[in-house]
Amino acid sequence: MRALNTVGVFLVAAMMASASFAQKIVIAHRGASGYLPEHTLEAKAMAYAQGADYIEQDLVMTSDDELIVLHDITLDRTTDVDEKFPGLAREDGRFYAIDFTLAEIRTLNAVEGFRLVDGEKEQGFANRFPMSKGSFSVPTFQEEIEMIQGLNVSTGKDIGIYPEIKQPAFHRQEGKDISTRVVQVLKEYGYTSKDSKVFLQTFDYDELALIKKEIFPVVGIDVNLIMLLGNSTDYPWMFEPNGMSKLAYSADGIGPSYNLVVDRSSSQNQLQITDLVARAHGAGLEVHPYTFRADPGAMPGYAKDFEDLLNIHFFQADVDGLFTDFPDRAVQFLQSR
Repeated sequence: MRALNTVGVFLVAAMMASASFAQKIVIAHRGASGYLPEHTLEAKAMAYAQGADYIEQDLVMTSDDELIVLHDITLDRTTDVDEKFPGLAREDGRFYAIDFTLAEIRTLNAVEGFRLVDGEKEQGFANRFPMSKGSFSVPTFQEEIEMIQGLNVSTGKDIGIYPEIKQPAFHRQEGKDISTRVVQVLKEYGYTSKDSKVFLQTFDYDELALIKKEIFPVVGIDVNLIMLLGNSTDYPWMFEPNGMSKLAYSADGIGPSYNLVVDRSSSQNQLQITDLVARAHGAGLEVHPYTFRADPGAMPGYAKDFEDLLNIHFFQADVDGLFTDFPDRAVQFLQSR
């Protein structure tokens, strides 16, 4: 019997934890990924039990058009695909999810993320769940939705989902319309309006505009859309004085790197909060920055500790919510306020 076979072991505290704090929300980044391998159902169940308001799903497609929950378009950082299918790498040495069927992906073991150092696998975060332990799998989007919706029934809570469409241009180049399929699945599971507990996100503005103007009307839904922002150079117009107002025609919010909210060069004695949140709020947009990690060495120098980092962003920069690998810490922080 799998040592971690039952996701229910993480739900003991589900009815006790609560993260409804006015408009401040906690988004479990890839689940409770600070404690269990990212995007596994076990990590999502733990995030649910820890009181996250929303749980994130990164989505890519398989060769047989199934949606799986995986951060990368490749499988080799978080699975043992190189051992199970050594001959299926592309010329660049990577194993692309889109080259595999769902049945093949179900044979893989999902692990804590790693990188290759001198040909050896080295865990990305040394103090997280050991990559050599446990037995985990890559879930489908539908499997994760059904688990979260099932827990909403059994616990009486109403936890939302926060899917991201990964690299839609890559998928289209490969002959896959990932955005339409994601939107269809949202409709199938009852996520149809702005009141639905879902935010749909992407880094691709052209795709976001296409979803808003064409895919939503055709499929027949209209849920909240989030424009992800990794830097200020991909879409310079968004950072002009009227950029957020223009973006508001297509988006309901932004998901910026927190380095765009508080300048990374800030110090504890001189905090430099940018005007991004104020401009976004002025345009009626929500702001949900990413990614807040409590791992050693992961925090910027201007924060005394993880809770100070949360305080700076939640209450000094006034963001509406944030993505974190440690949802329990963010929930506890907000409960203490």
